[in-house]
Amino acid sequence: MALAPNVATSADPNPAGRPGKSGGGTLVVLILAFAVFFLLGGVTNINDLLVGKFKSMFHLTHAQANLVQMAFFIAYAAFSIPAGIIMSKLGYIRTFVLGFVLVAAAAFLFVPASAAASYPGFLAALFCIGAGITVLQVAMNPVITTLGPIETSHSRLTFAQAFNSIGVFLMVYGGATFLLGDSKPLDPETSTEAQIQAYRVAEGASIGTAYMWLGILMLVIAAVFWMFRGALDHAKADDVKLEGTWSLLTHNRRVQLGALCIFTYVGAEVAIGSNLIAYLGEPSVMGLGMQDAGKLVAIYWLGALVGRLLGGFILRLAKPGRVLATFAAGAISLIILSAVTTGALSGWALILVGFCNSLMFPTIFSLGTEGLGERTPQGSGILCTAIVGGAIVPYLFGTVADVSGNIRLALAVPLICYAIIAGFGLWAARRATA
Repeated sequence: MALAPNVATSADPNPAGRPGKSGGGTLVVLILAFAVFFLLGGVTNINDLLVGKFKSMFHLTHAQANLVQMAFFIAYAAFSIPAGIIMSKLGYIRTFVLGFVLVAAAAFLFVPASAAASYPGFLAALFCIGAGITVLQVAMNPVITTLGPIETSHSRLTFAQAFNSIGVFLMVYGGATFLLGDSKPLDPETSTEAQIQAYRVAEGASIGTAYMWLGILMLVIAAVFWMFRGALDHAKADDVKLEGTWSLLTHNRRVQLGALCIFTYVGAEVAIGSNLIAYLGEPSVMGLGMQDAGKLVAIYWLGALVGRLLGGFILRLAKPGRVLATFAAGAISLIILSAVTTGALSGWALILVGFCNSLMFPTIFSLGTEGLGERTPQGSGILCTAIVGGAIVPYLFGTVADVSGNIRLALAVPLICYAIIAGFGLWAARRATA
């Protein structure tokens, strides 16, 4: 499991002023780090559009289409530990460079996958994208903390997270037009194999082009980071410590519940986002085409941005456990409303679940690691690994939709996830007052 490394800085009160490590260099790295938050949010959540795109393009079942998220998020479990070890050896900036190069190489894999119209090829490329992003994210928060006074680290992290959410909204909204287009699906029953293959190659061309430019951009950013590779030589990441992690997981109820809720939260959020295009396209919901539905997926993520901007105020009014339980209850209510209604009300009810998601991850994370002291990095590592829920829950959602023949019934999957989260919130609230 990945461990969230502590930042061990030198006693130098002005490390950026050392020769070769100018304040200007550190500022450039900080600006670039904010830009990376913007890009990674979009690259990660553009997968929601790919689920809808591939489902139509390859005539997939719901479960098969959700393999997109499984291929991507399984990388968190596979590469988190190696990424932490690499960062402890290479340092922050060089780890960033490695991550950018990995994402670039993976992005270029989309070009042959598009040319061959190969769904397994796309899944392999997504797995590699996930590996590169895992490397980047392991270093992301601690490097933001390092780039400036410790007193303002929380504000920098909050600002960076806002960039992440803005990137999600803009890239998903723009991607809905560029990637999804307005072409009609080909009927496989009345088309020849040659026609189907030609249709898939034509539909995949925009994907290959988009990721080719992403790869080039990643290489440019890697080159810029390499120019400032000495900017954070004064800050050293702690070594990854695995000893005692398993014991913490098996004996600490708070960590256990926190990990379960990170698993269910990420899974539910991704499951809804991934299947929203298919859901909004249902005649009994809104009957939208892929492009219009894709733009509403961006609104789903915009809700999370709005909630995060309000989060600081909301969390001052009530205890975190109660806030978590309330937001989870809101998500449950909206899912039920969506399931039992039709038309625009049904569609918008599910879209608004995005707002309820907004405060869940940071609140679960803080509650799950509360009181761990020096073992906080190990607890953080356990919770980070639980992000793999984004691989499992969407596939389960798709399987229920396929078996039942009704995507509405699959809403029971995220509903159960939010019920678990609400229970943890209530449990944490009681423990806080004990």
